[in-house]
Formats: sequence, structure tokens, C-alpha cells
Amino acid sequence: LALGNETLPRTLHLSEPTPRVNWSAGTVAPLMEARPWPRRQEGTRRAAVSSFGMSGTNAHVVLEEAPAVAPPPEDAPVHTPPAAGDLVPWPLSARGATALAAQAARLADHLEACPGLSPADVGHTLATARADLPDRAVLLGSDTDGFRDALRALAEGRGTDAAVLGHVRERAKTALVFPGQGSQWVGMAVSLMDTVPEFAERIDQCQKAFAPHGLDWTLTSVLRGEPGAPNLDRVDVVQPVLFAVMVALADLWRLHGLRPSAVVGHSQGEIAAAHVAGALSLEDAAHVVVARSRLFASLVGRGSMVALELSPDEAAERIRPWEGRISLAVVNGPGTVVVAGDNEAVAELTASCEAQGLSVRRVVDDVASHSPQVEELREDLLAVLSGIRPRPTRVPLYSTVTGERIDGTDLDAEYWYGNLR
Repeated sequence: LALGNETLPRTLHLSEPTPRVNWSAGTVAPLMEARPWPRRQEGTRRAAVSSFGMSGTNAHVVLEEAPAVAPPPEDAPVHTPPAAGDLVPWPLSARGATALAAQAARLADHLEACPGLSPADVGHTLATARADLPDRAVLLGSDTDGFRDALRALAEGRGTDAAVLGHVRERAKTALVFPGQGSQWVGMAVSLMDTVPEFAERIDQCQKAFAPHGLDWTLTSVLRGEPGAPNLDRVDVVQPVLFAVMVALADLWRLHGLRPSAVVGHSQGEIAAAHVAGALSLEDAAHVVVARSRLFASLVGRGSMVALELSPDEAAERIRPWEGRISLAVVNGPGTVVVAGDNEAVAELTASCEAQGLSVRRVVDDVASHSPQVEELREDLLAVLSGIRPRPTRVPLYSTVTGERIDGTDLDAEYWYGNLR
């Protein structure tokens, strides 16, 4: 209080100029009177407060003055209270209709006990100093008599045109889903890089995280389609690029207030999900996606994938004639799967399905992802990813490898091999 009021109060503990006690005369020096303690142009005011208790129990605190608040400019708009006759909102909230009616009754009683209250002041207090509970009422009025009548009607369960009732829906849970390869398109993210500085900054951070890995291209040159930059057909280009765009988009959603209740990612999209969940640092995530895509490039041209509108059991039966050459790669849902295998076998399966009128769609990818072909990459992938350090997640992460929620600490090299296989 002394700091805030810029005044040292009259005190028992100091006298002016020094304590002079004359016990025989029964007199002491006069107490120190209140004195100004103003702010200074230089230096900071501090107050030490000590409390000495019984048995040597002491407490001490040092308080420092708060920064000076500049006065509002002379042309700043001035808030004026509502004029007489203006409508003022009074928000009420409670947990349950019974509690809401009881609150209305209490407030009506208070108005009768304190007839001089300002409607604007009451509305301000109700709006800013009360809990936001799910059952709500908003009363509109211009004077306390009108508000009291509306409150009585609300308390007694009678309808009134002066009140609007409602129930707040619980906040919906939101999941961020990070797709695998195939979600890319030429020109993606370019307009965001040019118009949203925060998005562009996150893309730049990803580009710097890729730099130690000796790429023969830069992230921004690929996104902008600059001359000499590779296109998105290369697996060792598209996967890191997609990772960066997804990570930057997740940050953009967060900038606009979206806090995911959970994250999940498919295939290489799970690397981005793991980073957004907090399980992988940006540097570790960049290492995983670059190393994974580089090794994956050695399989290009040797296999293919097709999507079938079949259940997993039906698909397993359908591919049985090509056992060892085609395998179930992805279960997307109860009635849709992806199978992968060598090119000739997949072509034969496609022709067989089409001849029987079954829905079959080639996946635009010349690699047999998540198939036995991946097994030859295992040792190299485990070796190159041995240095990553997964951490516990900050956001719930659901694994598309296990189908369960994971805490993030299991996302080591062996996990990322399992993700690829």
C-alpha cells in the first residue's frame, strides 16, 4: 500500500530523528509521521516486510514497485455508462435449472434490500466476477424494477420476454489427423508463406532442421517450384516437404486457438504427429523423416499399392492367390484397405477385381509401402535412427502402428521401423 500510494505511513517502529525514551518521565519521542515516498526518475522503490513469530519462526518478503502505467492519450475513447432507458444485459449462470432459479431469487432479494444499485454496475459484476457455468440466462432491462420482475419470473419458472435461457454445450474434442504421402499438391502453402509471417517462420525452422542432412534441395525452393528444384514425385523430397507443411499448419491452427485433444498420423504423417504431440524434437523428427525417405527411395519402382473397398478379412481372402507377393498394407476402416506388393502381382489382382466388378483404385505411389519389401531396410534404419531421444507427449498421441494411445517414450528407432513396415 505504501508503494501504491507513494506514502510511508505513520509508524510505531520509527521516530524522528531517533528514538528518545525517558522512562522516568514516561515519555518517548514522537512517532514518525506519514511522509511522501514518490516514484523517482531513476531507481526502483522496494519495501521489506518482516514478520517475527513465536519460537523464532520468521517470514520475510521484499516487494518491488510495479512498472509505471502510462496515462491514456487525451484522444482515447472514454467509456460512458449506459444512459437512462438504455438496455443493459445481466448474465446469470449456474449448474442446473434449479440452481439458476435459486440464484435469480437471491438476486431479486438483494435488489429489494439495496434499491439504489446501478443496473450497469450489477451487469458488469455478473459478467466479470462470476463463474461461467453451463446453465445460462441473460436478462435485458433498463431499471432495477424491470430486472427484479424478470428475476422473480425466472425464479418461479414463469416465462418472461426479458430473459433468454440456454445451456452451454460442452467443448467438442478435436483431433488433428496427419495424412501420409499422397496429400501433396503443387503450390501448397505458398500463399500462407507469403501472407502469414508465423507460418513462414515455422517453414524456415523446418528448413534449418533439414540443413544438417545434406539435402540437394531446399524446402522453400520445392514449395515455390523454383527452377532447378526437384518436383514432388521424388519420395525423398515429398515426405520431408509434407512433414514441414503439416507441422506449420498445426502451428497455424494453434495460433488461432485450436488446442487438439489428440493427434494421430498415418505412415510418414505419424512423424509430424509425434512432433506436434511433443514426443520428438523438431531436430529428431526432421532426422527421422529425412532418413526414412532416403532409405525408402531404394524401393522405388519395385512395387505398387491399390485400395480395395473390402474388409480386412475379405481382402486377406482376395489376395490369397498371390501369397508372399501381395500383403495387407493398411487398414483404413472397417470396409476399406490398401494392399501392396510387386508390380506384376498387383497388376494381376487389379485386373481380377475389375473383371468381377469390385472397386479397386491404384494408389499414386511406385513403392510397396508397409509390405515385406520394407524388411530389407530394417538394419540400416535402426542404425541411422539410433541417436533419437523420444520424450513423453504433451498432447495425447494415438499410434497407427499399435492402434493404442502411447506416451511417446517408445518412439525409438525400432518403432519407426515398425511404422514403415
